[in-house]
Amino acid sequence: MTDQQINASANASSAQTENIKRVFGKQKSNALILRTSTADNRIAKIKKLRDAVLARRERIYKACYDDFRKPETEVDLTEIFPVKLEANHAIQHLKKWMKPVHVMPTKVTFGTRSYIRYEPMGVNLIISPWNYPVNLTLCPLVSAIAAGNTVMIKPSEMTPHTSAFLRELIEDLFDENEIALFEGDATVSQQLLDLPFNHIFFTGSPAVGKIVMAAAAKHLSKVTLELGGKSPTIIDQSANIKQAAKTMAFTKYTNNGQTCIAPDYVYVHCAVQHDFVAAVKQEINRAYGQTPDAQQASPDYARIINNNHFNRIKGLTDDAIAHGAQLDAGGIATDDGENFISPTVLSNIDKTSKIMQEEIFGPLLPILVFDDISEVIDHINSNEKPLALYIFTNDKESAQKVLNETSSGDACINTGLIHYLHANLPFGGVNHSGIGKSHGIYGFRAFSHERSVVRNLFAPTLLLAPPYNKFVKWLAKSVVKYMS
Repeated sequence: MTDQQINASANASSAQTENIKRVFGKQKSNALILRTSTADNRIAKIKKLRDAVLARRERIYKACYDDFRKPETEVDLTEIFPVKLEANHAIQHLKKWMKPVHVMPTKVTFGTRSYIRYEPMGVNLIISPWNYPVNLTLCPLVSAIAAGNTVMIKPSEMTPHTSAFLRELIEDLFDENEIALFEGDATVSQQLLDLPFNHIFFTGSPAVGKIVMAAAAKHLSKVTLELGGKSPTIIDQSANIKQAAKTMAFTKYTNNGQTCIAPDYVYVHCAVQHDFVAAVKQEINRAYGQTPDAQQASPDYARIINNNHFNRIKGLTDDAIAHGAQLDAGGIATDDGENFISPTVLSNIDKTSKIMQEEIFGPLLPILVFDDISEVIDHINSNEKPLALYIFTNDKESAQKVLNETSSGDACINTGLIHYLHANLPFGGVNHSGIGKSHGIYGFRAFSHERSVVRNLFAPTLLLAPPYNKFVKWLAKSVVKYMS
């Protein structure tokens, strides 16, 4: 790079930084005004966003296809529908969410009236990922609008067509003093993270989540981190194998496995291992085609996002096989020109292989065998807490044992992924797989400050004020003894 190019790059970066700071300043001023926005004001904005997304479906289809050949039906189900669902739920319930929540006084606070106010956090930052670029950008945005905030958005540079669409969408719908979107690479993310946001909502990997949390700590910014991890699946001998296999094929290979709550590995009881593997292979053939060529030609199968991720996932397969894994389906059929890897099933997995050490985020399904459920529980507990845990069983006691003795962000029994679409449930991880919850009222609360308000009616607290004479001392001892 010449000196002239270096200077031009530095000038462009400096201009971007100044523009980000300018917009941040405008949003900080406007955030004070939005604190008094009504439910009707916010609902109108959410409706405007929802309707614009529905009106531009063809643009979304094309952008997602151009970025990673995402099938139109998958775009409907995993990008557009979740946004519509989140928006409709907020529109229906927002007036109730915004109402003060009255709480009963305790013995100590007898004579007061108290309530909780839900107030906007202020200026918020949403950093969204590439795997579901529309869904994971606009769903948190709905929650932020519902809570009455201003928002700055940084989508992923790995999906440039979808990010460009999102920028145009936001610019058409909102003034930059309320909602603004900035495209660019990690440099832009860092420029944003240098600012004192009131709240940061990040979706991505645990490694980057740590960087975001460290940046937030400099300003004591509140964070919601939607991360990931190795989400396990357990299939015991009582499970409906056909149902489990169909669910695994659907939840694992949708979006080419690039889903934070996709099953990362499967523990199958030794008594049903062969039946399960055969059933999964049958489902792969039914859904995507019976040969590698048919699967590559399938219009229903997305692609790996880029060549770097393609090589990483292919490397996981090669390493697993080098450690003795058996290739039961796929794996061999790859095309780096298209970033295509066929739906892959691997068994006889060595736990020291790379495929068991890092989140796969691709169409590889490692299968391990167990005889005693306790060994599975021990393995899960020996690793970081996962974002999701899936159990397939018809034994209620077995399911309860797993839930009681493990920890995960969320869990499903005899199904998968559907919890993400349950608007009345909190969604999110725990520790390494995430901090905070989202969706529905939980997303509204994530972007809100819960402010406690106490109003005195006839509370006798001043009887305990100095000077501490004989009566006050007696009263204080009585309070400690009888009322605390």
